[in-house]
Amino acid sequence: MQLHSSLVPLIEEHQRLLEACRKSKKDAAGASQHVMSEQEKLDFVVTVFKAVMVPHLQKEDHVFELCMGHDPEIDHCIKALMEEHHHISKMYSRLMDSNQLDEDLHNLATSLEEHINKENDKIYLMIQERLPFILDNVKY
Repeated sequence: MQLHSSLVPLIEEHQRLLEACRKSKKDAAGASQHVMSEQEKLDFVVTVFKAVMVPHLQKEDHVFELCMGHDPEIDHCIKALMEEHHHISKMYSRLMDSNQLDEDLHNLATSLEEHINKENDKIYLMIQERLPFILDNVKY
């Protein structure tokens, strides 16, 4: 199935976020890559969150708000995803005071990967299939 054009920017942002997740994990570097220090990983995550995550969440919240109230199953999924957004944001906020930064960065990256995959593999497809008339009118 071809992806609806209004979901393309969200998927592209997800790809950049997934790459950031891979770089932020404990086992991040391959044989040919530079191994980042904890501070370099933190600086990288902060930069990516400011540049990609914040505007992404604004777009996604907009789409989710438009989709609410049309399909009970989608409503349930969106509510769960919004709770995950809150949880991930709290994990991110705690990084600055972390005593176990490498572990916390890894946990954030793992949680964000799982969340993104859920959105890509389930909710976006459900919205595209059941609420195309909503997606047709999305403007960012």
